[in-house]
Amino acid sequence: MPNNNNKKKKNIKKKRVKKKPFSFSLIIFFIKFFVILGFFGIFVVSAFLYFYIIKDLPKISSLADYKPPVITTIYSDDNKTIGEFYKEKRIVIPLSDMPQRLKEAFIAAEDSRFYSHEGIDFISVVRAFLKNIKAGTIVQGGSTITQQVTKSFFLTPERSYIRKINEAFLAYRIDRKFTKAQILYLYLNQIYLGHGAYGVEAAANNYFGKSVKELNLAECSMLAGLPQAPSRYSPFRDIKKAQARQSYVLDRMVAEKYITDKEAAEAANTKLDIKPRRSLYMDEVPYYTEHIRRYIVGKYGKNALYNEGLKIYTSVNIKLQKEALNAVKTGLFDLDKRRGYPKQPESIEREQYPEAQAALLCMEAETGRVKAMIGGFDFKKSQFNRAIQALRQPGSAFKPIIYSAALDKGYTPATVLIDSPVVFVNPWQDKVWKPKNYKEEFYGHTLLRKALAKSRNVVTVKILKDIGIDYAIDYAKKMKIKSELTKNLSLALGTSDVTLFELVTAYSIFANKGFYIEPVFVTEIIDRNGNVLERHSEIKEKIIEENTAYIVTSLLESVVREGTGRRAKALKRPVACKTGTTNNFYDAWFVGYSPEYITGVWVGFDERKSLGKHETGAKAASPIWIDFMQKALENKPVTAFQIPEGVIFTKIDAKTGLLAGPDSEKTIIECFKEGTEPVEQTPSEGAVTETDLFKY
Repeated sequence: MPNNNNKKKKNIKKKRVKKKPFSFSLIIFFIKFFVILGFFGIFVVSAFLYFYIIKDLPKISSLADYKPPVITTIYSDDNKTIGEFYKEKRIVIPLSDMPQRLKEAFIAAEDSRFYSHEGIDFISVVRAFLKNIKAGTIVQGGSTITQQVTKSFFLTPERSYIRKINEAFLAYRIDRKFTKAQILYLYLNQIYLGHGAYGVEAAANNYFGKSVKELNLAECSMLAGLPQAPSRYSPFRDIKKAQARQSYVLDRMVAEKYITDKEAAEAANTKLDIKPRRSLYMDEVPYYTEHIRRYIVGKYGKNALYNEGLKIYTSVNIKLQKEALNAVKTGLFDLDKRRGYPKQPESIEREQYPEAQAALLCMEAETGRVKAMIGGFDFKKSQFNRAIQALRQPGSAFKPIIYSAALDKGYTPATVLIDSPVVFVNPWQDKVWKPKNYKEEFYGHTLLRKALAKSRNVVTVKILKDIGIDYAIDYAKKMKIKSELTKNLSLALGTSDVTLFELVTAYSIFANKGFYIEPVFVTEIIDRNGNVLERHSEIKEKIIEENTAYIVTSLLESVVREGTGRRAKALKRPVACKTGTTNNFYDAWFVGYSPEYITGVWVGFDERKSLGKHETGAKAASPIWIDFMQKALENKPVTAFQIPEGVIFTKIDAKTGLLAGPDSEKTIIECFKEGTEPVEQTPSEGAVTETDLFKY
C-alpha cells in the first residue's frame, strides 16, 4: 500500500511538471499572433500609404501628347534666323534626327542600365552611393533617365522623401506605359542644358551654332556632360571643367562598350568650336524683329509668341538692313561733325553716340515687301521705332501729294503760276500768315514742274487754296495717309505730323503706276503642327490714274535733275525724289524711288530741336538715302520708269507753258495727260496780257 501511494504521488508530480510546456507554447502562440498582426499592420499601413500617395499623383497620359513650350523663330527673306522668342528655348525634334552617338553618350553618363531597369535602378543607386563615398563628392547620380523625365514633367524641385517616393512611383508607371525610345525622346527634348537651352537641339545651336544632327562625338559627349550641373560645366563659363566632364562621359562610353579607347582619345583631343553667345534679336535686325513681335502679340497673343513655336517668315533682307544701318550711322556721324563735335580718331569717333536720330524704310516696288527698316541709331539704347511710331512734320516731302491732287483737278506740269507775296488773314484768331520760300525770295512766273523741283512754298500754298483743303485732305487719305491732317493752308507745307511709313507708302503709289500694294512685313506664319496661320497674298488697289502717277514721277525726276534733290544724281540712274525740311530745321526728310525700291529717310531730334542752320533734307537726309540706294541698286541694271498709255509728250515754251513758237527762247519736252496738252502756240511778245497766260 505504501508503495502504491508513493507511485500516485510521483504521478501527480509528473502531471504538474507537464503544465510548464503548456505555458511556453502559449507564449509562442502570442508571439506568432503579434508578429502576424504586425505584418498585417505594416501591410495595412503600407497599403494606406500607397493609396494615399497615388491618389494625388499626376496622370502620365499627358506625356503621350507632348507639346512643351517651344521657340518661335523669325526668318529673313532668305530663310535665315533673325529672331527667337521663347520662355523656354526649346526646339523639339524626333529621336531619328539625333545621332546615335549622342543617345549613347547621354545613356552612358546618366543611366547605363536604361534599357534593363523598370524606371528605377536600385543597383545604380547603390553603385553611385559607393562611388560618391569613395570620391568624397558627388560624381555620379542615382536617378534614372525615367526619373529625370518624371521630375521635369510632374514634380517640383523640392528635396523631400515624399517627392522621391512620388518620383519612384511615377517612373515605374512611365516605364510600364511607354517604350524606352519614347522615354528617351521626351528626355532629350525636355532636359535643361544651360544658358536658357532646353533639349539637345537648342543646346547644339547654343554652344556650337549647328543642328544636333551635325554634331561629332566630341560635341555629343560635351552636351552629355551638362545635365548634372549645366552652369558648372558650361563651356562658355569654364572650358576646363567642361572638358573634365566630357572626359568622364567618354570614359563611361568606353566602359559601356559604345566606343573604343582610340575613339575616346580622338574625341577628347578634338578642338571644339564653341560659338560665342549672341542675341539674334539684338544683333540682326532688332527694329524689324520688334515690329514683328508687336504684330504677333497683337493678333495672336503672348502665349502664341512665346510658347507655341511659330515659324514667321518676313520680307526683310539682311544685307539691305545692314547697309541701311551703316548709312544711317555714317549720316549721323557726319552730322555730328558739322555740328561742331571735336575731331577724333576714327576708332574713338565710332564709339560716340550721336545726339540726333534717324530712320530709314525701304519697300520693294511692285511687291510692297519691306526690305529694310531702321528705327533709330541704336536699338539697345532706344527701342522707339521712328520709322513706324514717330509722328513728325514732313515739310516739303508732303508736296507731291498736293501736286498729284492738283493734276487730277486739271493742272498740268506746264501750268504757270505766280510766285509772289501773299497774305492770309484768320479773322477768328486775328492772325496774319505770310508764307515764304526757303530763301525768302519770290520768283514770279513759274511752271508747275519748276515749282515742285525748286520746292516753292508760296506756289504750293496757292495751289492748295485753289483745289480746296477738304479735297486735298480726302486725297491724302486716299493715298493712305492715316494721321490726322490740319484743315488749314499750312497743310501744303507739310505741317501736319505723319510717319515715315505713311509717306513711303504714299510714294509707293506713284512708283507703282497709281496702284496701292499693301506693305508686307510678314509673308507667312506656320504653327508648330505645320498649319499655315496666314500667308501673304497681294492686296492691290487702284488709287489714282496711271498717267497721274507717271506725271508725278516725272516731276520728281526734275527734283533730282535741277532741284533740291540734285545730290541723288550720283546714282547715275533714273530716280524720283523729294526733300523735306521743317521750320527751324527740326526735321529733315528725303523720300524717293527708283523702279525697284521706294525709300524714305528722316533725320531729327526726338525732343524736337534744331539740327542746325541749313541742315535741310538735302543736306542731312539725302546723303543717307543716296548711300543706301547705291548699295541696294548695286549690280542691278539701269532701268527707266515705264510710260503708260494716255501720256503724250509735247515741246513747249519753258516760260509760257504753251506750245513752243518761233520766238521761244527756251523750249522743253513736257509730258501731259492725253487731251490736256496745250493747243495754243506761244504768241509773239506783247500779243497777249499776263492775265491770259498766268494762273493765280
